[in-house]
Amino acid sequence: MPPRRQLIAAGLAGLVAAPLRARSASPVSVWRDPNCGCCTGWVDHLRAEGFAVQDQVVPSVAPMRRRLGTPADLLSCHAGQVEGFVLEGHVPAAAIRRLLAERPAGVRGLAVPAMPVGSPGMEVPGQAPDTYDVIAFGDGPHRPFMRFVGSRPA
Repeated sequence: MPPRRQLIAAGLAGLVAAPLRARSASPVSVWRDPNCGCCTGWVDHLRAEGFAVQDQVVPSVAPMRRRLGTPADLLSCHAGQVEGFVLEGHVPAAAIRRLLAERPAGVRGLAVPAMPVGSPGMEVPGQAPDTYDVIAFGDGPHRPFMRFVGSRPA
């Protein structure tokens, strides 16, 4: 039988490790065009925010979007998926974390249509960031999920 100190140390190590595992971000699969620099910026943003990103460069993102069921009116420049949720465009990490924490009924994914200046990956030196909505889609009509100014929640 291990000495009492070893048992206590093992128990404390488990208590310390549990919150660290709980805080680790989910893996995100990304599909992007090989010539897109802003897509690389979004991948870098997610990695900097602690997400493990599987970055897949593909000749066309369209087949993946069809498989994911991304609405045509919300398209941007790259697609992603995290824990079964669809991501389209420059969705900030804060919105992804909220989606994963709340798991709202009827929501299949989040999108940032177009390419707002200042959104993650779309930073332009010397230009003020746009204010934009992250859109939730799924059952029912699309609806605003979060508002951002650049990559900061508004």
